[in-house]
Amino acid sequence: MAHSVLPDEMVDLGIKLCLVLSQEARLYAHDKAPAIRLEDASFTRVIDRTNGLPGYEGVWRDARAQKCGSLTLNSDGSYYGEFDLLVPQPGKPRWFIEAVTVWGRDGVVRAEPRLLAAV
Repeated sequence: MAHSVLPDEMVDLGIKLCLVLSQEARLYAHDKAPAIRLEDASFTRVIDRTNGLPGYEGVWRDARAQKCGSLTLNSDGSYYGEFDLLVPQPGKPRWFIEAVTVWGRDGVVRAEPRLLAAV
């Protein structure tokens, strides 16, 4: 499993954040929404320079090995993730949904799309 570097207590959080990202992606990409699964991300352990405690950074890659998403679980209980979509914004023809994002701290989770203006 790609997330095996994660401590057990962070796996459930990672799964929850992936579920929220997936739900947000389905709002905009519908049946074309990508599968966003924790086990598909490659995680590395990183050290937070401010407190010396471990955090974890995960990356999703597409079939061409290009980065298409990331999930960061910080030692202070905060987290941030994003996953690329690049689909039209419903009802706003001059905008695209570039990515869906998720963030929060200590169990509070927020999500929203990241918009990109059409040129």
